[in-house]
Amino acid sequence: MTGIIGAMKIEVETIKALMENKQSEVISGVEYVSGTLHGKEIVIAVCGIGKVAAAMCTQTMILKYAPERIINTGVGGSLSEKLAIGDIAVAESLVQHDMDTSPLGDPIGLISGINVVNMPCDEKVVETLIKGVESLDGIKALKGVIASGDQFIADPAKKDFIKSNFNAVVCEMEGASIAQVCYTNGVPFGVVRAVSDCADGSSHMDYGEFLPIAAANAAKLIENFVMNI
Repeated sequence: MTGIIGAMKIEVETIKALMENKQSEVISGVEYVSGTLHGKEIVIAVCGIGKVAAAMCTQTMILKYAPERIINTGVGGSLSEKLAIGDIAVAESLVQHDMDTSPLGDPIGLISGINVVNMPCDEKVVETLIKGVESLDGIKALKGVIASGDQFIADPAKKDFIKSNFNAVVCEMEGASIAQVCYTNGVPFGVVRAVSDCADGSSHMDYGEFLPIAAANAAKLIENFVMNI
């Protein structure tokens, strides 16, 4: 079984509509819909925005459904000139850009308890996702670091901070917390982000206009992934 998590309804509704044999269960206010997609078992949930909501959803999904892998899908802000709106970033690793115990002598982004900065995605998951982008006409993909934090990035200075400290290609608000829960539980994971804005002073204007396009591109990739994993 593959677990699929999106922060917003728009990020998962296309996949959910394609499912068959659907069963629904609400746990702690989150609806988990299990069933099949092209004959493959999946469970899908809308976790809500932010790292805490995403972590709660992920832990519950692991304990209740025991998925073999979890994919976090959605949209994010580009930190790379190589990624335009609608293009897709596939995470090789995840970082939490707002985790900072550096006054104690730690590296910026170090996650206490597991003592890592970069949490690596499963290599097979990454490979399958990258191959899937080839089936999407006119959409580019870039592998790299995806950075998460409880902030909508719309400030060039903050954008530069994340790029310079973590060499990240996209920023968003959930992926690294999902990665941390999966990493701790030993569950293979991957994170996909379609670009909805450029994480700068224009982000608040770009986001609403391009969110549906970016979310649709990510959904197509997830459908392809489930078919081919």
